[in-house]
Amino acid sequence: MKCRRCGARAEVQLRAHNTAFCRPCYLFFFRRQVERAIDAQRMLVAGERILVAVSGGKDSLALWDMLADLGHDTTGLYLGLGIGEYSDRSREKVEQFAAARGLPLRVVKLEDEQLAVPGVAAATRRAPCAACGTMKRHYFDAAAFAGGFDVLATGHNLDDEAARLLGNVLRWQKDHLARQRPVLPPSHPKFVRKVKPLYLTSEYETAVYAFMRGIDYIVDECPNAAGATQLLYKGALDRLEVASPGTKLAFVKEFLRSAQPAFAAVEQREPMECAGCGMPAYGVLCSFCSLVREVENRRARTSSALPA
Repeated sequence: MKCRRCGARAEVQLRAHNTAFCRPCYLFFFRRQVERAIDAQRMLVAGERILVAVSGGKDSLALWDMLADLGHDTTGLYLGLGIGEYSDRSREKVEQFAAARGLPLRVVKLEDEQLAVPGVAAATRRAPCAACGTMKRHYFDAAAFAGGFDVLATGHNLDDEAARLLGNVLRWQKDHLARQRPVLPPSHPKFVRKVKPLYLTSEYETAVYAFMRGIDYIVDECPNAAGATQLLYKGALDRLEVASPGTKLAFVKEFLRSAQPAFAAVEQREPMECAGCGMPAYGVLCSFCSLVREVENRRARTSSALPA
């Protein structure tokens, strides 16, 4: 098979795009795809300070690599989730990546605040992914605001967006569908703009880019992800993609073109300020502070029940 762009021997085939590329042309293609997504959605402005949420996986590190290569002012934020060896290895990958490229990195460890994901999930009897998501959103938002950043960038890829969309549609979660877009403007002075530059780039495409760029990332899935509904939705979409290449891309693009504006037009509540942390909230406490309060109450009851 030949490269569509230069005619050399192709190294990667992209069935969703009905094309194939050699290594140099694929890296050019990937970069152009991301640049076009950024420009089309007006995600970034030259000179803005960007906080990139990095996990040690291929998507977030590929995004950081791309944004830095494009000349943007980026700082990485790694949130240690306290998931044993998995978190240790993830942090090592991020620290090595940043050090090799001379990029600034901020590290926050949840275990230092007695909020490691396994412990929080056990104390509240919630699914680990639910507790993790709540804490990630809080710490990312708080770090972006406290650090004076203009933008918060995450490595959500096409597979992530398609799976999330499928789940939201199956349950007709209108408030979630209203906010599902590649650029989320701030709805409160303490929020910064959130962007997803890889929202039209598949997980496979990002993995190929990371491999070709020599990015060392953690390959293992998070051990807490087993049984997560997101993986179920991804599996269903993968089967559709095999039978009809381009299904995920069409699903997400057509939603954003035809349906998302209608959901976004629905009146949204204005957030207040959380009585606990001061960040935006839709009640007296934000979801993060409610979670922390629940953990503290459960631990207090457990301690009082122990024999003296």
